[in-house]
Amino acid sequence: MVFKLKQKLNLIYKKLYSCFGAQNWWPAESPFEVIIGAILTQNTSWQNVSRAIENLKKEKVLTPQGIKKISEKKLAALIRPSGYYNIKSKRLKNFLIFLFKNYNGSIERMSLGKPKDLRKALLGVNGIGPETADSILLYALGKPVFVVDAYTKRILSRHKIIEENAPYHQVQDLLMNNLHCEKKLFNEFHALLVRLAKEYCLKSKRRCNECPLKGLN
Repeated sequence: MVFKLKQKLNLIYKKLYSCFGAQNWWPAESPFEVIIGAILTQNTSWQNVSRAIENLKKEKVLTPQGIKKISEKKLAALIRPSGYYNIKSKRLKNFLIFLFKNYNGSIERMSLGKPKDLRKALLGVNGIGPETADSILLYALGKPVFVVDAYTKRILSRHKIIEENAPYHQVQDLLMNNLHCEKKLFNEFHALLVRLAKEYCLKSKRRCNECPLKGLN
């Protein structure tokens, strides 16, 4: 059966939700923790990020004021499990400079901004790219923005929805133009795609015969 794009995307969502259920992503105790996690998760696994965040919690510095006051060297030592810790320490500091300069250190105040303006501002912070900026917008600030990552692109390309090397903005536009613009839907859909990719749509070893989306092409 040939599906129109909107039908196909909605069917993918329904099948994945039916298979996996709600993912309750992003796992964090506060919006600020989400932002720290989004920056630390660049080029590493979530397990490593969790260890780094636990170190920050033990030192009681997982707050805007805490990260701002701590030295870059000590911060790097605490986030060491996340890898590239010296680089990521600078990136965290860059974000804190941005947060205090523009919002007096308040995530709540930051969340009042418009998605388009916030995205542009975040992309101006050294070390924050489109995926990280959109993760912050969606998961920390509750803005209806679809996050595109390698997992998303892999699944959509294997189901002939996008080209394998489609640019970020093209994939994001396609999704946001063909789905209801709801933060809850974007949140859950992205999390489900990540779950599917990790369990079935592996980069090196596919499990196509067991995939919940089998036969959708």
